[in-house]
Amino acid sequence: MIDKKQSSENRRILRIAIPSIISNITVPLLGLIDVTIVGHLGSPAYIGAIAVGGMLFNIIYWIFGFLRMGTSGMTSQAYGQHDLNEITRLLLRSVGVGLFIALCLLILQYPILKLAFTLIQTTPEVEQLATTYFYICIWGAPATLGLYGFAGWFIGMQNSRFPMFIAITQNIVNIVASLIFVFVFGMKVQGVAMGTLIAQYGGFGMAVFLWFAFYRKRLNIRVCWHEVMDKVAMRRFFQVNGDIFFRTLCLVAVTTFFTSTGARQGDIVLAVNTLLMQLFTLFSYIMDGFAYAGEALAGRYIGAHNKIALSRTIRLLFGWGIGLSLSFTLLYGVGGKGFLSLLTNDPAVIQEAGTYFYWVLAVPLAGFAAFLWDGILIGATATRLMLYSMLVASGTFFLIYYLFSGMMGNHALWMAFLIYLLLRGSMQWVLWNRHNELA
Repeated sequence: MIDKKQSSENRRILRIAIPSIISNITVPLLGLIDVTIVGHLGSPAYIGAIAVGGMLFNIIYWIFGFLRMGTSGMTSQAYGQHDLNEITRLLLRSVGVGLFIALCLLILQYPILKLAFTLIQTTPEVEQLATTYFYICIWGAPATLGLYGFAGWFIGMQNSRFPMFIAITQNIVNIVASLIFVFVFGMKVQGVAMGTLIAQYGGFGMAVFLWFAFYRKRLNIRVCWHEVMDKVAMRRFFQVNGDIFFRTLCLVAVTTFFTSTGARQGDIVLAVNTLLMQLFTLFSYIMDGFAYAGEALAGRYIGAHNKIALSRTIRLLFGWGIGLSLSFTLLYGVGGKGFLSLLTNDPAVIQEAGTYFYWVLAVPLAGFAAFLWDGILIGATATRLMLYSMLVASGTFFLIYYLFSGMMGNHALWMAFLIYLLLRGSMQWVLWNRHNELA
């Protein structure tokens, strides 16, 4: 009986995790496609403009990623409670807040751009082209932030297939539209930006269509707007999402510092850190898929007050996490340096990367728990525990680096990063157990 329950739960985990992993892998393709297209236009300034513009939007949308995460946790709990009215209200709440934030971004687009180029130093040509790219793509903010709400809601409804379909559709539309605008109409950077914009609204339109086609009748929707905007519900919505927002700011601070610190140590070290971080990014795409499964299932079982199923799911998730982290460690140990050779043929970079490679081998085992606990705590809407863990881990990251950078140089940066990952996972585990004892 236990084996059957475990087997059934593993199927639930994989049913959510695998489409989420596919969606995650498609995300960087949007940027990669843009870079590939402009890379054939004859000037490196085009590549620089897309890189800078893409980085700006990555930071902006990363910060507002709470719209997906918070919605996922609260929706999965309402799903577990079979509260159809609250399920509907959560979608409207999330998409509404996303559209309001998008409106603010549109109004503030000029000062945002000026602030960005105050912090980012580029050539005048790259700045001009990146400005053009930004002023077109910023109009995709309503579609992107609205889609965050839908994506979180779908995952909360135990459905990660729809976000996968949407992500694949966006990539296809982006490829076709960008190629037409650039090579048929000769629009260059403007064409790439227009392709991205159309892809964003194509994804949002598909989300709306899927919702109407598969959920509207099933939920028997009766919208009472005063309930959607209920003060108590909105306060909880912003409390959960506020915790995630500040946690994300810490994440951005650590990531940005890691990159900028490497840059200050010269081009070789910057290149090495960037390439080695690709191995971490690849692992993160996989673990994020299982984190999404944690969001959906933990929230569902908490909503249903099923502690036994919740404990079993957490145990199985960590079984997958340990197995995958050991597999990635072995994979990197055997083929990691060969993978780096595919990314660059610079012998100096490859040789220098070997100096730091053992840090990368430790990343999967050091980091898998942080991903899984993030998902579980989002599903449990215990976001304050995430924030506390992130504050301690981020503070320790900066402390370790500044204490040891004089003696260890770039090795101190990697050591601080590993300790940061370990602390996030271990502290969340401790706080979760403490939280359950108090409850």
